[in-house]
Amino acid sequence: MKRKSSTHSKPIYRRILLKLSGEVLGGNGDVISAEYTSVIARQIKEIHQLGLEVAVVIGGGNIWRGLTASHAGMDRTTADYMGMLATIINGLALQDALEKIDVITRVQTAIEIKNVAEPFIRRRAMRHLEKNRVVIFVAGTGNPFFSTDTTAALRASEIGADVILKATKVDGIYDSDPKKNPKAKRYTKITYLEALRNRLAVMDSTAFSLCMDNHVPIVVFDMFKASNLKDVVMGKSVGTLVSDKE
Repeated sequence: MKRKSSTHSKPIYRRILLKLSGEVLGGNGDVISAEYTSVIARQIKEIHQLGLEVAVVIGGGNIWRGLTASHAGMDRTTADYMGMLATIINGLALQDALEKIDVITRVQTAIEIKNVAEPFIRRRAMRHLEKNRVVIFVAGTGNPFFSTDTTAALRASEIGADVILKATKVDGIYDSDPKKNPKAKRYTKITYLEALRNRLAVMDSTAFSLCMDNHVPIVVFDMFKASNLKDVVMGKSVGTLVSDKE
């Protein structure tokens, strides 16, 4: 679904997939901050109450980064499985925060842990969404060598999400690092091919390619501005839209 810049009275999407990094749950030196996690939960509740079907993919970088560990000498497959377990911890923390504010939530994991979360079953996930439950996808794809960005692209395609909302610490995609280059240009819109060709490192190339092949648009935005998540789903021009068209 195409995002428009004008304000709407209703959300412009029906079903979204929100991609969160693990770091958004941390704060004040904590790996997982109850305060920060509650802030994220309240923002999700706000858009959920608008009638949106909301799925979430969450990373584990606040606890463990498999790629970093592999660069330090650990076996990459082992390191990646450890990272998947970290995402499960984060998913449970977010579920707890959501259910404390009366948002019914299900966690589905790509690695089977029966006592902790449901296994990922596509049809069941879609049924949960139809029943107005937030679904949190954890443990990545269940396979090493794939990022949680790729997981987001895969799950969004599987559940028929209208868009991936990629929450970051910056207000969109730039042509160079805005921290290093004060003249860096922020894109309001960009195509998948341009993002791949220019190696814009907001999502990895596998994730971009999967979104391109399945025509799933991506909005990259700053999650740390409280109004941004709601503004995005209401059709305001926030962040950078990545899609088929310029």
